[in-house]
Amino acid sequence: MKTLGKFQKVELRDFWEDEARDFTPWLAQDENIEILSEAIGIDIEIEGKEVPAGSYKVDLVGRDISNNKKIIIENQLEKSNHDHLGKIITYAAGIEASVVIWICKSITEEHRKAIDWLNENTNDDTHFFGIEIELWKIDGSNPAPQFNIICRPNEWAKSVKNASSSSSRDMTEMKSLQLEFWNYLKEYFNQKHTILRLRTPRAQHWYSIAIGKSKFQISLTVNSFQNRLGCEIYIRGENAKKAFSELEKDKDLIEKELGVELSWQELPDGRDSRIIFYGTGSIKDRVKWDEMSEWFRKYAELFYKVFSVRVKKIKS
Repeated sequence: MKTLGKFQKVELRDFWEDEARDFTPWLAQDENIEILSEAIGIDIEIEGKEVPAGSYKVDLVGRDISNNKKIIIENQLEKSNHDHLGKIITYAAGIEASVVIWICKSITEEHRKAIDWLNENTNDDTHFFGIEIELWKIDGSNPAPQFNIICRPNEWAKSVKNASSSSSRDMTEMKSLQLEFWNYLKEYFNQKHTILRLRTPRAQHWYSIAIGKSKFQISLTVNSFQNRLGCEIYIRGENAKKAFSELEKDKDLIEKELGVELSWQELPDGRDSRIIFYGTGSIKDRVKWDEMSEWFRKYAELFYKVFSVRVKKIKS
């Protein structure tokens, strides 16, 4: 007779004794920030730990890969308190952050209301998340983290509130179509039981997929002017050219494994680099959305299988 394991909750302090020495460095690791990214639907890339903000220090500072906006993360392995509420507001102002994430063992009702109030009364470019973290194990397994979103931005309420504002800008028809297509593609991928971790789509011409290492990502792109699709490895940062050269050394074998010839674009006039494969298609042609979604799924999964191992071996 088959038996099932039993969930057991693990005390946070039994695993992370100290927030600054243990939890913050743990969360900053690529594979762990990826868990948080997946939970809230934002492509987070960590840029620094204990970053000065006036006379204070922010636990973690990062950015949203999809729009390059600043993110701050404040960690608290205890119940939320007024001190940390004040800190996240101070840090948000000092860093000029667009996304503020407060992670706690538990968030009190009064602090939940405070975060909801901030989301309702700040501008459309500022977002506050209140998140509770738990650790669970099954029988004698290693503990696994679970991020529970207690407070999040109410995008619909903000858009309604700001609809009559003279500074608000309506989403263009193309942006609206891009968002609709990426949502369609995400649902298609899920129906096909993709191996990829999918994020919340944005109204933009690309859709990012994590590959397991910061500064690297798979990007799916649509160019409606040239009727062109793209699946690429995009490399960012000051070491992008070096990483590009490392991958290019394996060019022949990579292309053999993918079964296609790639466009290797070092982008000498900029800091970043890309390796891309192009296809044909336009999201304006809704009849072919399934066909395009399958093209993206095929090559995104191939890119992940072929590049992820190589990318993880590259020294940052």
